[in-house]
Amino acid sequence: MKILRWFVLGITLFFLVKTFRQHWQDVVAIELDVSQLYYSAIALILTLTAHIWSGIVWAGILKFLQQPSSLIWVLPIYLQTNLAKYIPGNVWHFYGRIRAMQSAGIHLSTATLTTLLEPLLMATAAVLIAIMTLFRGGLITTHNQFYALFPFFFAGTILIIIHPRFLNPLLALAGRFKNQSLTPSYPQIQQYPWRPLCGEIGFLMLRASAFMVTIASLTPLKIEHFPLLLGVFSLSWFFGLVVPSPGGIGVFESIAIALLNSTFSPAILLSSLALFRLLSLTAEALAGVLAWGVTQTQMRGSRGEHPEKMIEKKRDKVSNKE
Repeated sequence: MKILRWFVLGITLFFLVKTFRQHWQDVVAIELDVSQLYYSAIALILTLTAHIWSGIVWAGILKFLQQPSSLIWVLPIYLQTNLAKYIPGNVWHFYGRIRAMQSAGIHLSTATLTTLLEPLLMATAAVLIAIMTLFRGGLITTHNQFYALFPFFFAGTILIIIHPRFLNPLLALAGRFKNQSLTPSYPQIQQYPWRPLCGEIGFLMLRASAFMVTIASLTPLKIEHFPLLLGVFSLSWFFGLVVPSPGGIGVFESIAIALLNSTFSPAILLSSLALFRLLSLTAEALAGVLAWGVTQTQMRGSRGEHPEKMIEKKRDKVSNKE
């Protein structure tokens, strides 16, 4: 699996380097002005808002799994671990969140289920948005029957699997395979996760908006470009999520270039994608720093007691009252 990750990363980086070598003179020729700073600031704010919103959605997933936790604890944990997805392996942000949830008294199975549901819902949201643009003829993949049918198949399968009637038996089966006790180790889902799914759609819409603003900073956009860019972003982001590459680096850019090369010039695409990646990393780093500052403030306000321990105490009090 590790060899596959490095192979995919190598192929995507080779493609990007080759494209840049062919068009680097056009990229350098692009003139920058003050207006692009304003566009970049807007894109940065949208991206930062998207990550904060994603943390709120994660808190909603915890609540959905009958593990309500304080948002002031959930957000810092989510935002501080977010940058770990760029570490080779692409799982360390999940590991950090699982460890934090365990320290707060959340059962390992629930913490694991949370990290399973979040990317599933994100991927489903991305495909659903892509499908909406497919109906409007926004994606060139409509000319390929396989790529036209795959989003419907994937989204339909996941939408069925996450239904409580199917997901709960699957979780129970997973528990038996682990030779655990007869008592269900995974929480039983009581309702369909519509709210978390809608929350992930909102997250992607915010990210896509930042992507469109970044491109608009370098070239004027027409009305017909917006559904195209929304669909391309969603599909590129989906492949960046599912293909084994740290943080989707290289994969996202390669798919976006392949889908947009007939609409925008290579120079505009390369410059926009490079700027968008820089703004994304900046927003994630800024969010992590802000989250760390909130955590330190919490610890000082609680006389040095870590927020995780405070959450665990509150949960214990609720259990004793019951």
